[in-house]
Amino acid sequence: MKRNKSIHQNILELIGDTPMIRLNSITENLDGEFLAKFEGYNPGHSTKDRIALYIINQAEKQGILKSGDTIIETTSGNTGFSLAMVSISKGYKCILAVSSKSSKDKIDMLKAMGAKVYVCPAHVSADDSRSYYQVAKRLHAETANSVYINQYFNQLNIDAHYHSTGPEIWEQTKGEVTHLVAASGTGGTISGAARYLKEQNPNIKILGVDAFGSILKKFHETKEFDVNEIYPYRIEGLGKNLIPTATDFDIIDKFEKVSDEDSAHTARELVLKEAIFAGYTSGAAMQAVKQYAKAGEFDKNSKVVIIFPDHGSRYMSKIYSDIWMREQGFFDSQKQENSTVEFIK
Repeated sequence: MKRNKSIHQNILELIGDTPMIRLNSITENLDGEFLAKFEGYNPGHSTKDRIALYIINQAEKQGILKSGDTIIETTSGNTGFSLAMVSISKGYKCILAVSSKSSKDKIDMLKAMGAKVYVCPAHVSADDSRSYYQVAKRLHAETANSVYINQYFNQLNIDAHYHSTGPEIWEQTKGEVTHLVAASGTGGTISGAARYLKEQNPNIKILGVDAFGSILKKFHETKEFDVNEIYPYRIEGLGKNLIPTATDFDIIDKFEKVSDEDSAHTARELVLKEAIFAGYTSGAAMQAVKQYAKAGEFDKNSKVVIIFPDHGSRYMSKIYSDIWMREQGFFDSQKQENSTVEFIK
């Protein structure tokens, strides 16, 4: 698949139509064919470009937004960057409430994009006045002519992927996809893509990825919000300490939980084995594939699509930093840093 080689009118025309890449080395011992839907290819380097453009376009059509208005959002970084990018192109101001768990790289990028950024403590409850959810709501109430995107509770989050990501996957696999593996944070990506794919073939399995420290897997299985499931974890943009209505739990067949450490190492493995420089959540999705495969989820006839949500450049100060990995205790006798830099004096 080749992108249109004509001149684009602005950067927003590059959103979507992301490539699918066959995985070869990292999956060589697994049954099935594995294809990565690499969302880092979007101009904002993440799948969140899709919802930012779609939701803002819908707000414009409904007359909710006009030139000079302010867009406000809660974000772990990627949605914020996408909204800032769309805001610049369309003439809006942008204010973002960001989790302190977000990488320094992400926060610096948001500032570079002209957004006003409020960094909020990550490990507080969703209803705490300091949480990025509550801060965004307060900023919206205090800011005249503002629109709160509210991605966790916005049906348009699902619709964006129903109209773009799902159809792209179906077309790129010629309708042969048997499994979709995707991380769930707001839940918009997995829910929207799954809704479209299930309409084409209800036998397609939808496999979610959750983090240890998040409540999504247990809620999916029991419909119980268990606060005992909640504890701090490091992966950004994956899992939740609340129940997003942008997640269609009924369309997801099952969830698998992954650890911070395994996900970080698997992201690094992706780079070294496939030359795909993907983000922390992409590593989590790939780690879940390994775990699903070990549990016998796939066979030789499986055609598995894995959504890699963002680009590795967002995590240079985290998983791709040996210093950060060492500080987290992620290096041990089995998994050691790869020292390949030698200084000539």
